[in-house]
This record gives sequence, structure tokens and C-alpha cells, in this order.
Amino acid sequence: MATDGTVQEAPDPGSDEQLPFDVFARTCPSRDTLGHVTGRWGSLTLGALHDGTFRFNELRRRVDGVSEKMLSQTLHALERDGLVHREAQPTNPPRVDYALTPLGQTVTERLMALIELVEERMPEVLVARERYDAEHAEG
Repeated sequence: MATDGTVQEAPDPGSDEQLPFDVFARTCPSRDTLGHVTGRWGSLTLGALHDGTFRFNELRRRVDGVSEKMLSQTLHALERDGLVHREAQPTNPPRVDYALTPLGQTVTERLMALIELVEERMPEVLVARERYDAEHAEG
């Protein structure tokens, strides 16, 4: 992101030039990627792929509640961002496997730390919810 708020083109991958991306800027492309990673289906899909390579229907069963359409859209976005690798094998019927790329692995390691923290602290969250609901109950 340039200082004037415009988005700059990415530098040559071989160059040492680093762009100052700013996720808080409306037009910065990092905002879309953050949304793909932290959205409901993106985070769950990446978390599931942290466990290994999956076929589409295996992923759909692992990410309980996701529709076929949403999982397909999520995988396309994550693949476009370079976080997921899709490998179609020329078999009959076709076999398509999904796995994390090295970049996806790095991002997902950090995401898994957040997921684990949330799971560990759920007893506190549930107490807070009960307290909030009791304080805000109509009566």
C-alpha cells in the first residue's frame, strides 16, 4: 500500500523490495486474504487441512455444516491466495486432493494456535455468556 492509499503492484518475487501492506486500508489486497483465512469456512477448512491431505468429500465431512457450494468457493479462494494446493489426478472417476502449500502451512500454524486458545478458554467464555445473558435478560 502506497502512502497515498493506492495499491502498488507486487514486486518481482526475486527482489528484496518489501511492500508495506496495510490490512486496515480499504483497498489493500491483504484485507481479502485475511478475510479468506479468518472467515468461518476459511479458518475451518485450513484447520482441517492442517491434519493432512483430503479429498473434497472428506473435507466436507470434516468441516461439519459447510455446503458443497461454500466449500468449493472457499477452496478456490484459498488456492488463489496460494494457501491450498489442488491436485487433480487423471483417473476415472477423477480424484482431486487438497493440501496446504508451504505458505498455507505457515499461516495455518498460527491459526491453529488461535483455535487451540479458543478451545482451551471456552469454559471462561461460557461463564461470560451466561453472565451477560443474565444481565441483559428482559424482565
